[in-house]
Amino acid sequence: MNISGLLERNARKFPQTEALVGMGQRLTFEEMDQMANNVAHALRKKGITEGDKVVLFMPNVPEFVLVYFAVQRLKAVIVPINAKLSQKEVEYILDHSDAKALVAHELLFEAVKGIKPDGLLLIKTGETTEGWESFGEFAVNGSSEKIFSDAKEDEPSTILYTSGTTGQPKGVLFSHRNVLTVAQMICVEMEMKPESRLLHMMPLSHSAPLHLFLAAGMIVGAKHVLVPTFTPDLLLDTVEKERTTHFFGAPVAYLMTAKHPEIADRDLSSMKWWIYGSAPLSAGEVKFVQQAFRTDNLVCVYGLTEAGPSGTLMTGPEHSEKAGSIGKRAALHTEIRIVNDAGEDVESGEVGEILLRGEGNMLGYYKNDEATKAVFTGDWLKTGDLAKFDEDGFIWIIDRKKDLIISGGVNIYPKEIEEVLLSHPEIHETAVIGVPHAEWGETVKAYFAASRELTAAEIKTYVSEQLASFKVPRLIEQVEALPRNASGKILKQPLRERGV
Repeated sequence: MNISGLLERNARKFPQTEALVGMGQRLTFEEMDQMANNVAHALRKKGITEGDKVVLFMPNVPEFVLVYFAVQRLKAVIVPINAKLSQKEVEYILDHSDAKALVAHELLFEAVKGIKPDGLLLIKTGETTEGWESFGEFAVNGSSEKIFSDAKEDEPSTILYTSGTTGQPKGVLFSHRNVLTVAQMICVEMEMKPESRLLHMMPLSHSAPLHLFLAAGMIVGAKHVLVPTFTPDLLLDTVEKERTTHFFGAPVAYLMTAKHPEIADRDLSSMKWWIYGSAPLSAGEVKFVQQAFRTDNLVCVYGLTEAGPSGTLMTGPEHSEKAGSIGKRAALHTEIRIVNDAGEDVESGEVGEILLRGEGNMLGYYKNDEATKAVFTGDWLKTGDLAKFDEDGFIWIIDRKKDLIISGGVNIYPKEIEEVLLSHPEIHETAVIGVPHAEWGETVKAYFAASRELTAAEIKTYVSEQLASFKVPRLIEQVEALPRNASGKILKQPLRERGV
């Protein structure tokens, strides 16, 4: 089986079943398959062939899904990229990925309209623009002749680019097997069925929305409801209107929506699975979200792009006592270890690095063998996450290995300090980093956003009441908001670049 084959099969099996909803369009599996086939024909006529890279620059709209399947129907490689990138960032990926085509949506066109063809096939939705092909003509003026992909599971399928928080973004190369493995995991773990209706609001250019939910839904023949952006209003409105059953979102999406003044009056009864990832929720936050959403099936998934993503999961009932953990077992098709610097499995309570093994792990970083070798130890993927098992076998993330602060030879974990700061009733987001210090090597700096102005003395006093003195931030800066990526994760690299 390959990814294109999922759509082909659903078009035969569920031809008149509604498959794709978004931006005023409602397509059956048969219509979706025909349109994807038309796009594949048009791309082939323009020279796109096996192995070519096609960059996809779109929000969550039906055209995204059509291009995603059309490209892979030709045994070409799809490269979906973040809808918030600048032209310079897009140009870097076009060059690094050896792209033969760029397909852009009219909603994002301002960011890329200055890109020169230079042998690159440029395609856009909406009004015709000089130098750009019309996607509308691609979608309707194809051929009824079926194109069938015979791609093998181990052949390349997708390149996803990392956020580039520690340098230039790296291209993570996946095979069809990698994607199908993690998609099958979600089908089983989250009980997806043909009757399921999946709400896609997190960017499909990211690995979890794309591989865990779009691909998984296509395996079982579920309906996909696409919304190009996230707001609490859109989330509540769409759940009510489309009677969706599954939603994946970043913690910030849940916390923002839980504060919506009308949430108690909204009909969310169709929802069976509320799934979150990219960061854990604290015990207090879990209780707040569960009460607001009126659910006991809030599920945490942990993983990273290079693993498919796959890793661990924590079920709804486990949250009652272990909120903040990432669960106690690896997800289907995945194995997990926590090891020390010598590569030995740690004992309970000992901090080490999480390693993951499974067929969802990437083929490697595109055109970067050195980085690929550095992130693998045998067939185990090094996550860079420091964690420990508790006495019940649950796994707790301590921090990112690269975020570890070493001050005067002592290890300091920023996450521990961040959790204390977030317990302050008026602080709603924070990030703690290490900054250079002439004598100690590094010292602790805390950034935070709060509902009122707080002095450095107030912050230091609050933290010192709960943590040892060497963990108390020496440098403190209040900001209006912290930088985040498209999936809502706080970015520390821009803070490091600001200096002291």
